[in-house]
Amino acid sequence: MTVLLLIRHGVTPSTDRGVLSGWTPGIHLSERGREQADRLAERLHDVPIRAIYSSPLERCRETAAPLAAALRAKVATRASLGEVRYGDWTGRPLKQLARTKLWQLVQSVPSRARFPDGESLLEVQERAVREIERIVGSHPKAAVAICTHGDVIRLALAHYVGVHADLFQRLIVEPASVSVIALGEGVPRILKMNDTGDLASLIPPKPARRKVGG
Repeated sequence: MTVLLLIRHGVTPSTDRGVLSGWTPGIHLSERGREQADRLAERLHDVPIRAIYSSPLERCRETAAPLAAALRAKVATRASLGEVRYGDWTGRPLKQLARTKLWQLVQSVPSRARFPDGESLLEVQERAVREIERIVGSHPKAAVAICTHGDVIRLALAHYVGVHADLFQRLIVEPASVSVIALGEGVPRILKMNDTGDLASLIPPKPARRKVGG
C-alpha cells in the first residue's frame, strides 16, 4: 500500500489574524509557522518518505522545505492540491464572513455551497481526490508526503473515511498536523488524523485575573 502523509501548512500572519487567505499570493509562514515546519521535519526524519508534493502556494512550499532539505528531496507542486478558491471571500475576516447566509450554509450543508466567483466544496474534494489517486499510482508501496491546506485535507479525509461531504466540518485539521492514509490495496485505512505531537491546544486558557481595587 501507499502511505500518504497529508500535512497542513504551518501558521501564517493571516491565520493569527483570522483572515481567509485563499489563493492570495505572498502569504508566508510566520515565525511560529517556520518553527512548526522545522519541528515537522524532525518528527518525520525517520519516516522513509520517497516523494514530497505540495500546493503551489508559498505557505505550503515553505512548510515542506525543511522536510525536503532533511531528506535531500525535491518538492513537486500540483495546482490540484491548492487551496479552495474562495472567490470574493478571499482576504476577508472570518468574523465578518460568519455573519453571512453562505457561511451558515457552509457550516450546515457544505455540499450545496459555492463561493462567489469561486469553487464549490464538492469540486475541491473531487480535484483533491483525483490528484491523490494519481500520486498513489505513481508511488506504489511507498510513503509520500503531501503538503496542502486544511479544507482540502478535511474533504479528502471525509472521502476516504466514507462519510458525506456535509460532515467534513466535524473533522479537525490543525496547522502543521499530519494525517495518514494507507491506499492501494483493499479499503482505505486512516492511520492517523490531526497528529501534531503536541497536546497544548487541549489545555484550556487560564482565566484572567481580576484586578483588586483602583
